[in-house]
This record gives sequence, C-alpha cells and structure tokens, in this order.
Amino acid sequence: MKYFHYNQPFPLENGQSLPELTIAYHTYGTLRADSKVVWVCHALTANSEVADWWQGVVGQDCVINPDQYFIVCANILGSCYGTTGPLSMNKTTNTPYYHQFPLITIRDMVQAHILLRRHLGINNIYLLMGGSMGGYQAIEWSVQEKELIERLFLLATSPTESAWGIAIHATQRLAIEADSTWQDASPQAGQKGLKAARAIGMLTYRNYGIMVQKQTDPDTEKLDHYRAASYINYQGDKLVKRFNAYSYWSLTKALDTHHLGRGRGGDAEKILQGIRQKTLLIGISSDILCPLEEQRHMQAHLPNATLVEIDSAYGHDGFMVEAGKISQCLQTWLNEA
Repeated sequence: MKYFHYNQPFPLENGQSLPELTIAYHTYGTLRADSKVVWVCHALTANSEVADWWQGVVGQDCVINPDQYFIVCANILGSCYGTTGPLSMNKTTNTPYYHQFPLITIRDMVQAHILLRRHLGINNIYLLMGGSMGGYQAIEWSVQEKELIERLFLLATSPTESAWGIAIHATQRLAIEADSTWQDASPQAGQKGLKAARAIGMLTYRNYGIMVQKQTDPDTEKLDHYRAASYINYQGDKLVKRFNAYSYWSLTKALDTHHLGRGRGGDAEKILQGIRQKTLLIGISSDILCPLEEQRHMQAHLPNATLVEIDSAYGHDGFMVEAGKISQCLQTWLNEA
C-alpha cells in the first residue's frame, strides 16, 4: 500500500473542508509514457487492494493484467483502510474525528481520486471501471473529466441512488444508531449495530433464490440454530472484524448523495446523453439492490453503450462472484473497442 498526503485544505461539496487529506492506494505494473492506465473504483467495504478482492478480473493472467496495463485503485474517502475517514486524527483538534467527521459525497470521493491522478502524473485513463458504489464514482468521474477518460466499464450500478437504496441505507444506519455504544468516542463504537446493518445488507446483496438454494437446512426436525441464521451471523461478525461502524455510517450517507443531475439542471438523463465514452454495462439478472432496469435505463440514454445481462443466482454480489463471465464479456468488448 502507498500513501499520498495532501497537506492543504480539501474542500467538500457540503461547504465544509478537511484540513488535510491522506489517500491510500495500490498500483500494479509500471507507469510509462505509453502505458494504458486502468483505474478501478471500489465498492462500499472494499479497499485499494483490487487484485485481492477481484480475483479473476484483475491480476496476473486476468483480463486486467499488470503486464498489459498500469492499474490503480485508491481507497475511498471516508473508509477505514488508510484514506482519511472518521477514525483519522483531526489536525485542528488532535483527536479522532469519530462523529465529527463531515458529510461526504460521491463527488468528494472523485475529487480525491483526481488529486491522486495528478500526483501520479496520469493524464489519460484508458479504462475507468467499477461495480456498485465503484460504478457511482466512475460515472461521476466521467462527467467531471470527460476529456481524460477513454472508456467506461460499469457493473450493477446506476446514474442516481434510488429511493429503494436510500431506504435500505437509512435502515442500516438505524441499526447502528440503536447500538447503545454508538455515542462512545471509541473505534469499537457501534459494532453490534454494524453487525445488524451488515445483515440487512446481505439480504439485498443476495436474494430469495440463492438463500434458499445455499442455506436451507437438510434437518427438517430442527427447532433452532438454522443454517440461514448462522450464515447471517457469520457474515456480520466477519465484517465487524475488518470494518468500522463510523465508516459504514458515513459511506452509506455518501451513497445516498449519488445523483448525476444535482447542480447540473437536475436531469440525470441529459447528463448521461453527454457521456460520449465507449461504455460497457453489465447487469445481473437476479440483482434486487440495483436491478437490471437501472442498467437498461442507462443504455437507453448513453450514446455509446453496450449492455450485457449476466444470468446469475448471486444477486448484486454477482458483480464480484461471476468473475469468469465478467472477464469474458470485458475481454470481448476490449477487443472490439
């Protein structure tokens, strides 16, 4: 992991600012004058180590290969994996931000990416790609620096956060806020609430079909300790061990802010029509969080978009699980682009 320290005030979309900014990031391959740069934007609780969490898509012998491309992935603003977030020290108070961490938006994350791009001396991005929340960043970035970005690859994503998504995030934050430790000024605050929030999230990342297929108990005589309940508990515990409730709360707030039309006349469809980059869209047939109708809507308004609909039982998580299908689609599209 590498770090970029920006020792100047970083203005935020809401009018506030951070006194300084640190960005944690990974690069793969060697940056040369003729390099084709691939920048990967990650989703909610991922990190900058994209070759680790997107195996089969990014890495040696993958479609996005460091022998062929210079690959960058930066940890997003507000996360707990090295970039400035709620657990960071506030230089003006010499204490961690915790609850005082300001509201951040998808556009703020993109502005941080742009600072890092400039620091790295990158003046052209051959392919900008991301799934889910990563797609939010990528499509917003394509509007802000359209002249620098050649191609877009967007998976399981949309041009605006839906009322459905906002309602889910609000429910997750209610779970965190209901934790009696949430008001504590401690890195461990809200852990039980975070576990509950993750459980809510898992029900939207997967779906009825895959849950019944994978988590139905063969023992029909059970009265307790069901497989599905154990699975949800396990997923919650796993996230609590690697993530932080303050960051989860803050990042779900940021998700809610995603709207291409804000400050641009309010018409997201019109903004989509101005995105001229060659774009590959992938939607997952069973995705209930960001359903196919969102990607079909984008295809209808993007002037240079190809939509591939992947049949998968894994719901929203299919954008990570179905690495083989995704890689094949991406390779075919890159060969034709």
